[in-house]
This record gives sequence, C-alpha cells and structure tokens, in this order.
Amino acid sequence: MNAVTTRIALYTRPGCHLCEVAVEALERIGEPYQEIDITGDRELEAEYGDRIPVIMLDGREHGYWRVEEERLRRDLAR
Repeated sequence: MNAVTTRIALYTRPGCHLCEVAVEALERIGEPYQEIDITGDRELEAEYGDRIPVIMLDGREHGYWRVEEERLRRDLAR
C-alpha cells in the first residue's frame, strides 16, 4: 500500500469561520491536504492560536488567516 504524502497542512479549530473559508479555497485548488485541529495541543495553540487558520506547505508556514490561492498554486508548481 502506498502512503499519500500531502504537501499542504491546514491548522484549524472547530467553529473557526476563516478555517471554513480556507478549506473551500484548498478544495478549489484540488491538492490533497491534511487538516490539523490545534484544540488541546498546548504547543500548537501557543504557536498558531492567534493566527488560525495557518497554511503550511512542505513543512513551512505559507500563510495564515487567508489562503492566497494564486501564490499557493504557483508555489505548488515548483
């Protein structure tokens, strides 16, 4: 069985409207992504709590609050 490697991770929390908007943007882009709920993880909440949602690409922060779709598509093509 082959494991699917996702290049995109989305840090979220329940009830976050901007997170829902980010999911819609990622769905439009069409790349697989992993959604990570930071609720209850002290380290993640300390790191990302005020900036949710946070978009990670290849393990590095790509942006927060909004998905910059054109920029993300360009960076995925690299």
